[in-house]
Amino acid sequence: MIRSRTLVTALLFGAFFSSLGTAQDLSKYRDFQFGMRLESVARQIHMDASAAKTTHKRPAVIQTLQWDQLSYSDPAAKDRSLRSIRFDFYNGELFKMVVAYDPAGTEGLTTEDMVEAISAIYGPATNPERTIAVSAFSAYQDNQKVLACWEDAQYSYNLFRSPYGNAFGLIAISKQLDLVVADASREGDRLDKLEAPGKELARRVKQEEDTRVAQEKARLISKPKFRP
Repeated sequence: MIRSRTLVTALLFGAFFSSLGTAQDLSKYRDFQFGMRLESVARQIHMDASAAKTTHKRPAVIQTLQWDQLSYSDPAAKDRSLRSIRFDFYNGELFKMVVAYDPAGTEGLTTEDMVEAISAIYGPATNPERTIAVSAFSAYQDNQKVLACWEDAQYSYNLFRSPYGNAFGLIAISKQLDLVVADASREGDRLDKLEAPGKELARRVKQEEDTRVAQEKARLISKPKFRP
């Protein structure tokens, strides 16, 4: 069991070192640099930028792009440590990454093992008493306890363990943009609530008009054919 855990830890170390390069460079996770454009990230993960989902359109455009290992088309390039990465963008600029590690690739690893592996890249960890939001949607609360943190004035990396599947995850954040996004998201939610009644009324009016038009078309077809 110990030898197995040591082997898995070594593999995880190797995956980090081969992709990150410079130690304690918090400006990027693996080959993904904070501030990268959506189109650049999409090309790197072999996805179309149009696959990004928009969570807010105003006062700023906030989008997410989800990459899943299972859907990756190149088996030779698979990284068994990863399960998925969610990339979050503010006006097309990368400001947050939510990494989910594959439970099969981290089987047997303890929190201490994960902290040791990540600390080899980002330096000593701290243990803040706080939780962190995992979900990209403010309406869905998914806050997880931070197990360890690596940060400087600009960036923050937070290790957590999801209760769903007991899988480890890492959230990497550009602090400055994350604050801006939080304000923009709150304003977007406020505007959506203000306009919700009007949008619902417009939806009903359109639905009634569509029904009327459909009935009129059916009438023009049925009336000449009807025989009492």
